Amino acid sequence: MTDVLPAGSLDGKVALVTGSSRGIGADTVRYFAEAGADVVINFRNKAPRAEKLATQLRELGRRAITVGADLTDADSVAAMFAQIVEEYGTLDVLVLNASGGMEAGMAEDYALTLNRDAQLNVLNAALPLLGEGSRVVFVTSHQAHFIRTTPTMPEYEPVALSKRAGEDALREMIPTLEARGIGFTVVSGDMIEGTITATLLERANPGAIAGRRESAGKLYNVSEFAAEVARAAVDPVPADNTRLVGDTSGFIAE
Repeated sequence: MTDVLPAGSLDGKVALVTGSSRGIGADTVRYFAEAGADVVINFRNKAPRAEKLATQLRELGRRAITVGADLTDADSVAAMFAQIVEEYGTLDVLVLNASGGMEAGMAEDYALTLNRDAQLNVLNAALPLLGEGSRVVFVTSHQAHFIRTTPTMPEYEPVALSKRAGEDALREMIPTLEARGIGFTVVSGDMIEGTITATLLERANPGAIAGRRESAGKLYNVSEFAAEVARAAVDPVPADNTRLVGDTSGFIAE
């Protein structure tokens, strides 16, 4: 990994990244630890992978805990924050990274439950721990962020709509967050090479990733996009609370 954030820029801070046992979340939490933060690695069912990452981050001299939680279950979320309170007593950075909806065998409303309702529930549960100067980052995609003006692949549309609903619901919280001195940034990226979503989309629609890569000229990989998510946690909040990452050609601004 490289020095994505200035060394020591997160000394004394505590960061939670949801869905951080692998992929974008794992790289984001690593960048935070490298910048000095103590971290919370959240996972749903990848405990060994989460603990392996925690061990690596402890070797950097950081405190790192792993907390399994089903974000769609309020009791599970409450238990996660109880553990954070017991270990750290505070929270300075919350990255809402976990999402889904293309998994097989889930209920029809699962995408909306996870990508909207769970995001709100996690933020509300975190509020008592977030103080002046803390930061909330919501991770989404251009396909979701621009879904109301730019159609996406049929296979991804239910997820995109649910992610946009989650973004809208979180944006309604901005006045509450600002009144507490909490910054909020949405990080939206194009398709990301190597993610689970990209793999599932390619399986459902062969050639989709290559087609988008050709259209955009370049797609970010996991570590590159995670670097942008990490920077969003420390950079000044954009005027429109939105950080667009990568090519936006073909997307119609709202």
